[in-house]
Amino acid sequence: MTAQIIYLGDLRTEATHLQSRSKIETDAPADNQGKGERFSPTDMLATSLGACMLTIMGIAANTHHISLLNTKVDITKIMIADPQRRVGEIIVDFHFPEEIEYSDKEKKILENAAMTCPVYLSLSDKVLKTVRFNWL
Repeated sequence: MTAQIIYLGDLRTEATHLQSRSKIETDAPADNQGKGERFSPTDMLATSLGACMLTIMGIAANTHHISLLNTKVDITKIMIADPQRRVGEIIVDFHFPEEIEYSDKEKKILENAAMTCPVYLSLSDKVLKTVRFNWL
């Protein structure tokens, strides 16, 4: 088992990662009867895409001795009703540190790693995934 989730009431859950005992709380978003005081489950879906992409890039960076330190990812989640409410698009914007100049080969290695992360490959084709690499 990976995690255990408990319903706390008022559309809030608490998930415990069983190996580390770390906890994450979620709320339903304010536009869907919730308080919006925590990540929503769909926020976590979108955020996990960016975190996974950056993690797989980090593995490739370690292998090829490329620095990713201070690389940032902005995530935008777009909900649609088609015909049911769901995530319609996740926009992933990578921002690389200004002080690092990446070669074309390094860029290709990192971009390929990002696009092969398990979360990206697991998401339905119904979810548009817009990924932008903002190399300075």
